[in-house]
Amino acid sequence: MLQTIFWISAFGALYSYFLYPLVLMCVPARRTLKTDSPPKHPSVSLIVTAHNEAHRIREKIENTLAIDYADIELIVASDCSSDATDDIVREFADKGILLSRTEERLGKENAQKHAIAKASGEIIVFSDVATRIPPDAIGTLVGYFDNPKVGALSSEDVFISRDGGVVGEGAYVKYEMWLRKLESLRAGLVGLSGSFFAARRTLCQKWDIHSPSDFNTALNCAAEGYVAVTAPDVQGHYHDVADPSKEYQRKLRTVIRGLTALARHPQALNPFSHGLFAFQVFSHKVMRWLVPWFLIVLFVSSWILVPRGGIYGLALLAQLVFYGVVIAAHLSPAVRAKSFAKIPYFFVQVNYAIAHATLQFLSGRRMTVWSPSQR
Repeated sequence: MLQTIFWISAFGALYSYFLYPLVLMCVPARRTLKTDSPPKHPSVSLIVTAHNEAHRIREKIENTLAIDYADIELIVASDCSSDATDDIVREFADKGILLSRTEERLGKENAQKHAIAKASGEIIVFSDVATRIPPDAIGTLVGYFDNPKVGALSSEDVFISRDGGVVGEGAYVKYEMWLRKLESLRAGLVGLSGSFFAARRTLCQKWDIHSPSDFNTALNCAAEGYVAVTAPDVQGHYHDVADPSKEYQRKLRTVIRGLTALARHPQALNPFSHGLFAFQVFSHKVMRWLVPWFLIVLFVSSWILVPRGGIYGLALLAQLVFYGVVIAAHLSPAVRAKSFAKIPYFFVQVNYAIAHATLQFLSGRRMTVWSPSQR
């Protein structure tokens, strides 16, 4: 029995990160990301969500005004801001910037919902204040919608450090972008980049204000026969978090909101209604959220099975070395800076946050109202 538990936990720990991508690679690709049809130029509404962003909303508006696309409408969705954010937005009214203000602070998705009601574009683009959009990004983005099966599109995130250099180009980010492409070519993404994504207007009518809009949009695509895809040539640039200690809170918030979304929309896991998309949600989301618990069971079962030797002794030794590197990296910034320690340290950080968030979710914590990360 204990041996069975060992092998189940080993499988669970490895599945989402390693085995799931291999399964996807065995599934024939269903589409190309772009078509060769003549380019269209649909009208676009760009919705920027803000809460108390007086210190940087002007810079964001100037960034959006520099976008090189003819038929674009710019809307700032203010989530009941109590500082000068709304006044600054009104200064740009003569340049066509619209203000959509909610009088009750109910969260990012609620502010987006109010702005959607005001939007007139065929394609609706969503962005955070912290994200810088390159001038040609919208023109590139709309090209993906020439494919009639594409319902939504996710940008790829590019982090800029305080000194202006690009960060986040490590193995983990590359792995995530590779996995996004695999999903895009099958049943579509199971979640978009919440800081910069786009969707057809028709898919924005069912808007759950209690779940993350990036997941809702992917789910709406699957329910209506569309797919959400990644766009490697559409990038959103933003600075890394100004206070690194806040990064952990961001991870907690992301997981709690993801668990909330799946609890509110369990149909996403129904293979009879959502087919391959349900398999991708289960593999990418549910199995990844279970990894920390599989790791704990794997360590304990390995320890108990050591007297039997063989694979069990090797498994425990490998785990002791792995976690030893992580502990050393946690205690020593010098070790943490070494390339061999970065991935193990990041992996354990992420899974610790997942475990913490899961316990908070099960205890009843929900996070609808948000405060933007300061970057």
